[in-house]
Order: sequence, then structure tokens, then C-alpha cells
Amino acid sequence: MPACAPPRTQHSPPHTSPPPRRRRFRVESADISASVAVFLIALPLSLGIALATGAPLQAGLVAAAVGGIVAGRIGGCPLQVSGPAAGLTVVTADLIHQYGWRATCGITVLAGIAQLGLGCLRVARGALAVSPAVVHGMLAGIGVTIAVAQLHIVLGGSPDSSVLANLRALPAQLAHLDPAAVAMSALTLTLLLAWPRIPGRAGTLLRKVPAALVAVIGATVTAALTGLTLPRVDLPSWRSHALAGLPEGPTLGIVAAVLTTTLVCSVQSLLGAVAVDKLASARTGPARVGRSDLDRELLGQGAANIVSGALGGLPVAGVAVRSTANVNSGAVSRNSTMLHGVLVVIAALLMVPLLEQIPLASLAALVMAVGIQMVSLNHIRTVTRHREVPVYAVTTLGVICLGVLEGVLLGIAVAVALALHRLTHTRITHSEKEGVHHVHVRGQLTFLAVPRLSRALHRVPHGARAVVELDGSFMDHAAYESLQDWKSSHTARGGSAELKDRRTGVRSAGTPSSTVCRCRPWTPWRNHRCDVPLPAAGERAPGVPEDSAAPFGADALRETAGSRTTRPRTDTHELARGISSFQRNTAPLVREELARLAKEGQRPSQLFLTCADSRLVTSMITASGPGDLFVVRNVGNLVPPPAQEHSDDSVAAAIEYAVDVLGVRSITVCGHSGCGAMQALLTAEPGAAMTPLRRWLRHGEPSLDRMAGGRPERPRLAARPVADSVEELCLTNVVQQLAHLRAHEPVARALAAGALELHGMYFHVGEARAYLLGDEGDGEVFHDVREDVREGSEVGSLV
Repeated sequence: MPACAPPRTQHSPPHTSPPPRRRRFRVESADISASVAVFLIALPLSLGIALATGAPLQAGLVAAAVGGIVAGRIGGCPLQVSGPAAGLTVVTADLIHQYGWRATCGITVLAGIAQLGLGCLRVARGALAVSPAVVHGMLAGIGVTIAVAQLHIVLGGSPDSSVLANLRALPAQLAHLDPAAVAMSALTLTLLLAWPRIPGRAGTLLRKVPAALVAVIGATVTAALTGLTLPRVDLPSWRSHALAGLPEGPTLGIVAAVLTTTLVCSVQSLLGAVAVDKLASARTGPARVGRSDLDRELLGQGAANIVSGALGGLPVAGVAVRSTANVNSGAVSRNSTMLHGVLVVIAALLMVPLLEQIPLASLAALVMAVGIQMVSLNHIRTVTRHREVPVYAVTTLGVICLGVLEGVLLGIAVAVALALHRLTHTRITHSEKEGVHHVHVRGQLTFLAVPRLSRALHRVPHGARAVVELDGSFMDHAAYESLQDWKSSHTARGGSAELKDRRTGVRSAGTPSSTVCRCRPWTPWRNHRCDVPLPAAGERAPGVPEDSAAPFGADALRETAGSRTTRPRTDTHELARGISSFQRNTAPLVREELARLAKEGQRPSQLFLTCADSRLVTSMITASGPGDLFVVRNVGNLVPPPAQEHSDDSVAAAIEYAVDVLGVRSITVCGHSGCGAMQALLTAEPGAAMTPLRRWLRHGEPSLDRMAGGRPERPRLAARPVADSVEELCLTNVVQQLAHLRAHEPVARALAAGALELHGMYFHVGEARAYLLGDEGDGEVFHDVREDVREGSEVGSLV
């Protein structure tokens, strides 16, 4: 150890050592192997997709390289591989037919600019609102179009630009087969299908080589050995490669072309990013990649399309096959995607003689197989299960017969019409079985169905037993009120009513009792008072056993400490009911996020230190969720100064753990109105007996001294005058506890390094309003947080 270095004690924190030097750029071995696997898949597919669109074959290589490097570096989904996608084949082929190749490149550039705009507007999540049936139908229609067109090349002919024209020309093409092209196509398809099904240990090793690569290599080697005369890949010199040009034609047509390209590229990329997230989260081992940033992914795709179009490449989008291979190969960062792009560039420059030996029929068979796979039976089963077959069918037929944009618009129109039909058409039936009247509601229960619901309910005789079965996913306020009013009226006349939700099994049954809380399901968190009559003094509350020694009756509802009163004792099963409600309603919604947090560990950005008061719900007032805040709560939101006699180490331990281990970037001390601890400090009698509570409140005495010290600058609210001495002490206490925080060594060290910020906050319970302490130059002023602050604003800009 150097003589100038201070000796390090056993208790010295590890962060006192100088920060380690920044490591050089390093690529994980898993990323290298994954990039090779993706490259081997991308190379033949990029050439095949370029062939299917009618573009120069180099355009597929340009798009693959740009998608890997540019979209891989900028995009928000690190493991998604972008490049020329089969879903864009029909769109691109139609653009080349209408405007020519150079104008199509210009349209690709404009589509990329549109994607950049959408990414800046942060509307990526909105694309996910498109019905999955529309998306699946669009892909199925594109797949059929690709398969029919490539079938002509497989048979030795050339395709037309229209699906219907290709279908009409198919009999004539079958009558004039090219045996060599058919043989190579059949060999390609055979290898493509058989390679993944090789059994045994040898098959496990061989399957590591992509089937698409094996199929193309097998056909190429066979064609070379047999000397077959076939059309082969033709890659002209890069010196003659065409770059983007300005599109010419009707403005409306060009705008429609740009919108179509933008729509297909964006939707396919965003849905692919969501699918990659699911694949990555399902992998075993430590998580290395976070969830995708969809807005950033749009920006990355837009930048890639601008570069690809400008360099004479095909439109770029996220590709499912390559992304799946990337994840399954163990990629851990975006380096694998970028390396695959670099490998494509090397191949395009150095492997031209080898690539020119590939038969076009082999590439056509490969792309035809991809098109057939786009008509997914799993997707068809899914839309059938959700009763969205009309949407799927109309979208598919629209894409095949009219075009991608027209088919998607038709599908969206049918999806909206189907949703309105389901919302407005509710089936309500009444039947009687063994003396029990059943009212069955199928569909969404809205105000439009209230008249028919009322007629069905009034068919139930007074005093009869009734069961109302709800079989739908939505009930609006008018229907709920009508149902509850009828139930109250029916039970008041001596009948019984049971409400059964067939989706969740939740029931609301029985004859109401005057001693049972009848509060609505959403009220338990509101700190409400139930209309349950209190037992008189000396009487036992319902449910309390006779041999219970605990206080009961009105005597149990009064306390002698000060003038405090308590709420009526809640049902002993209230906690169990709350847990049951969570498991039934909330757990399914948060299970995926909690599973991710359990796998990745907590990474909160803030330490939130506040009072233990039950009215202060931290997640509600900060709009935060699991994993966002590291919360410390105690009576009075106190921070004991370090090294103080009778100090409390639990708060200091939490501070050390949050700053040194979790690396939080900010600490907030939050006080609140009507704090009982501050009232106790103001009304404390000197010489009173020392209790644990009084010993704890001694850490708040510096706040009391600060307020009584006659300082010229007192804490205040910018929006209004301070109400009373209790509120003034609550504000002063926040400022004082921030001073205590700065005295803790981990906090002081992080503040000096610029890695931590401290914030003061005051929450007025009665106003349901938060106030933030301003900067030091602003004095001890708490500013009202504006209601129009949007997500992503920094704390300093809230005041």
C-alpha cells in the first residue's frame, strides 16, 4: 500500500476506493456465436426477398447490413434483428412496378423520416392497439401473395405483379415446366423440411447449422456438380449500384405509398420487439437485457430506412426468424445484431463469386416456404377462439385482392364494426328451473341493454330465489346501478338474489343484513365508515367469542391517550378478503411484471422516506409501481443524525443500502399534514415518563428547535399561507431531516460525486395535493406541483 494512502479499516465502505477504469469495448463470446448464426440465416433470405420484390439483388444485402448496424445500434430492442422482411415483399414489389426502383428507394427514405417523426411523438404503443386479427390477416395475405408469385419461379417461369393474374397464369405455367428449376426447388424444399427433423445426437449437432443455409448450399452444389443450366444470382458491380431518386407521380399516390411502407415497417417491428421481449424473458440464466423501448425502436427503424433507402437498399423492418435465432443462440446485447450486419458487408464485398453460383429457383423455393409459414395455423386457431374470423378473413382477402393498405383499412373497419356489434348486442334470457329463476346475460352489459335487463328481472316473482349470471367482460355504471337497485328491492320483499360472474366466479349473494357492511367493491381503500351499528357498552361485537378477554362494545372503541378516537373495529376477515381480491383481480395483471422483477432483482431509482401514517399511500401519490421506489417509513418521517446517542440504526442501514448497494439517484423526505408525531412534539410535557415512542420522537426535537429559533426565513408554501403551527412544524421537519441526511457518510459521498439528489416533499392529505421544496437559492419554499406535468419531467421542473 502506498505511504500516502490512508489505512483502510474493516468497516470502510467499498466505495471509498477510486473508481475503476472504464473497460475497453468488449464483445461477449455469446454475441459472436449468435451473430454468425443470424448471418447464415440472413444471407440467403436477403437475396431471396430481393428476388421476390424484383429489386436488384444487392438491395437485399444493403438492407441486411444497414438493418443490423444502424437499427441494431440505435433501436430500442437490443436483441431484435432488422433487415429486409418478407412482410414488406408485396408492398415493395408493387412500388417498384408503379414507380421504378430508384423512386422506391426515395419512398423508403420518406417512410424512414415518417418513422422518426412517430418515434419523437412517442406513439409507438398506439400501434399495438391494432387488432391482432388485422395484423395476422395482413401477414397471411402477404404470405399467400409471396407464395403464389414465387411458385412461378419454382416452376421455371416468371411471376406477374398481381396475385389474381398469377393464379390465372398458373395452369399455363404447369403445362410448360422447367425440369431443372423444379428439381432444384424440390431439393431445396426437401432439405428445408427434413434438416430440422434429423433424429439422434447427430441431428442435435447438425441442427445448429440453419436449415435455410443448408438448403441453398445443397441446391447450389448439386446444380454445379450436375452442370444444370439454370438462371443464377447476378450481382452487378457495386460501381453500377443504383442509389435513391426522387419519386415522380401523383402526390396522393406517393403519400399513400409512404404511409403503407411506414405502417407495415412500424407494426411489424413493434410487434416483433414485443415478441422478442417474451422470448428473452423466458430464457434461463441471469437477465442481461431490459425491456424494449418501443419509441426508441421506431427511431432506430426510421434511421435504418433512411440509410438503406439512400444507399439503394430495400425497406427495413424487424424480422421474426432472425430475431428468434438471435435470442435462441444466446445473444446478450445489441453487439450480436451489429456484428451480423458487419458480416453481411464482408460477404457482399468478398463472396460475390460464390453467391453468383446460387440458382434463382432455390432462392424462390426458400422465399415461397417463408410465405407459406406466414399463414400460421396457430394464428387461425387464436382468432377463431376469440371469434374474430371475419376480421382475419376480410383483411387477408383485402391484401390479396386490393393491396396491403386497402386490406388493413378494411380489416380495421370490420374490427370496429364487430366491436360495436358486440357492445350493443347483448342477449338476456330468463328461465325457471326447480323453483329458481335464472337470468342469463351474455355479452357486454351497457346502458343500451338496461331496458331489456329490467324487463327480464321484473319477470322474477316477489319472494322468489333468483340467480343472475353475467357472462361478459364489461358492465357500465348504468347497468350496475340498475342491477343493484333491483337486488336491493327484491331482497327487501323477502326474496334472495345471487349475482354470479361466470368469468371470475365472484358472487354477491344472500339477503342483506343490517349488521353487514354493504360498501361497494372499490371502497375498502378509502378509509370509509361502514353503517354497521356499534354495540353498546358491555355488549359483544358480532363474531367475538364469549370467552374472549379482549375489551368489547363501545369501551373497545375509545382510547384514553389524548383526544383521539378510533374507527369501528373492522371485520376480522377483512385482511383475508383483501388478499383474496388481490389474488383474483390484481395478481393476473401484475404477475408478469413481478416475475420480471423477481428474475432481475430490484433497481429502484429513488429512496422515498416518509411517515408511517396510514393515509399516506406512497404508490398512489407518486403514481409508481413495483420496483420504482425503495420506501422507508417511520413515525414522523425522521432521520436520526449519525453517531448520536440512542441513535436508530434501522434508518441509517436503509440509507446505506439504498445509496451504496442499490445506487439510487435521489432521496425524497416526505412529510404530510396533520402528522401525529409533530402534534406530539408540540404538546409534549417536560418530565413525562419515557416510553419507546417518546424516545423515538427525540430525533424530531431539532426540528422543533429550528422552528423556535427565530430564523428570518421560515419554511412556507408558495400557494397559500401556512395554516397553523402544526403545519409549520411539518414543513420545518422536512427541511431538518434533509440536513440530517446530508450528515450521513454515504449520502455526503454521493452528493460530492454528483451521483445523488435530495428532495423535500409535503403532502396535504385534505387537499390531496403535493408540494415540493424548491432549490436552495429559492429559500425554504414548498411549491405546488402542477397537474399538467407529463411523464418524463425531472423533479426540478415540477415546481
